[in-house]
Amino acid sequence: MDWILNAFVVLFVVVDPVGNAPIFAGLTRGLSEAERRRAAFKGVMLAAAILLVFFAVGNGLLSALGIGIPAFRIAGGILLFLTALEMLFERRSRRRRRNAEDEEDRPDPSVFPLAIPLIAGPGAIASMILLAGQAPEEARALHLLGVHLVMALVLALVLALFLAAGLIERALGATGILVVTRLLGMLLAALSVQFVLDGLAGAGFMPG
Repeated sequence: MDWILNAFVVLFVVVDPVGNAPIFAGLTRGLSEAERRRAAFKGVMLAAAILLVFFAVGNGLLSALGIGIPAFRIAGGILLFLTALEMLFERRSRRRRRNAEDEEDRPDPSVFPLAIPLIAGPGAIASMILLAGQAPEEARALHLLGVHLVMALVLALVLALFLAAGLIERALGATGILVVTRLLGMLLAALSVQFVLDGLAGAGFMPG
């Protein structure tokens, strides 16, 4: 059942609940506690719907376009690697802060930029399609159920951290958040390389 742990790590790192918590605090600055809770629930639910749609139809869309799973694994791995570089060099945090500042006057930030692209961003969407493509035929139903449960767990963590965003931001501080983000970036870089290697193996360029 190592694939369950791998799926959890990939989604947790890409969605980045810890990194998004202070961004959520900035997006909802000035809102009442009730409004902040409503924005958190709505944003997470919308993100879940987006990820589920791509999980369900992503592979079919690739087939219609004539794109094989190995090619998408390689492309997804490259995309995740670029995301890891942004995390390691803090570009991702700076961009998210700019998005938060640009949208902080909006009365309801739950759709944009909260649901997409902060939670259900390109990396998360690519990861869901990749995870769906990894389902073995002999245990497809179990695999799909496991990915759904993993996604639900990650989004539940996102919601919990959003609801406690103010406390986490004060507890970790800027330095703590930076350290956590860099560690997650290193982990994501290694996982993205594994995606590329799996894609090359699936395309027959190297032993599986």
